[in-house]
Amino acid sequence: MSQRDLVAELRAARIEAPAGVRAHVRLIAAADTTPPRRRFTWRRALVVALPVAAAVAATVIVTRPSHHAAVLHGEATDNARVAPSIRQKTFGAAQGAVPAPSTTRVQRYGATLRLRVDNPGDVSSGVTRAIRIARSLGGFESAVHTSLTGENGAADLTLRIPRANVQQAVARLTKLGTVTSEQVDITDLTAGLNQTDRTIARLQRRLAQLRAQHAPPAQIAAVTRQIQRLQRGESSTKRNAHYATVRLHLGTPPHVVNHHYARNGIVLGLCALVLLLVGWIAARTVRRRREDALLSRS
Repeated sequence: MSQRDLVAELRAARIEAPAGVRAHVRLIAAADTTPPRRRFTWRRALVVALPVAAAVAATVIVTRPSHHAAVLHGEATDNARVAPSIRQKTFGAAQGAVPAPSTTRVQRYGATLRLRVDNPGDVSSGVTRAIRIARSLGGFESAVHTSLTGENGAADLTLRIPRANVQQAVARLTKLGTVTSEQVDITDLTAGLNQTDRTIARLQRRLAQLRAQHAPPAQIAAVTRQIQRLQRGESSTKRNAHYATVRLHLGTPPHVVNHHYARNGIVLGLCALVLLLVGWIAARTVRRRREDALLSRS
């Protein structure tokens, strides 16, 4: 008999245990009253953890606000840290009523406005109108950034407007939407300019003395360059202070989370959990029935 035939015959044979052995096994099974110990395996942990994780992930994905909305409606953080200065925030009925700049002192004047509009179309038209307002008052736009995505829109403008017209500019700009935030920063520059004037006068006297004493040309040139540098800085400060800086933000309302989709995500996750648990229980039941059938065979 070949090896293949021997293997086939062994597989076909149904070898049964003797009656005495089967009776002994039944007695042992009946005498063992200790309940089986339940073991917590990694497979059982995965069966429970995976559906729960799926439900949590679905909820987080559905309810998470978009990054674009967060960027559109974040608060401004570029507050000036110079002294001496005046910082004023106005809300409610006083919006648009910014302090008047001084007519006798040199000041660095800045205003920040945040306006809410209804739709991206209002953002586009608001940008055009804001630029027109700045130019009509003798100013100009130094930076413009616009972003329109679906139902969301935002624009950030930096306008340079003559300081004498800044109150009128702010009053007209606030009419482009609903004011949500307003801030004014005023820094007095007169004291620093006066100190520079005194320094220039002292250096000019020194220069006159050097020339009267026929000092070396290099020494005279060094003092002259120092005076010219201070004069250029003073002129630049006065020129920049002539224009107020108005920062304007136009944005649509923030994204609202749809709680209907959030509930759907939770329900789907729980349904997946229930289905997996039912499948696991059914598989264990079938396996135990097969084991009982094998033990009860005679």
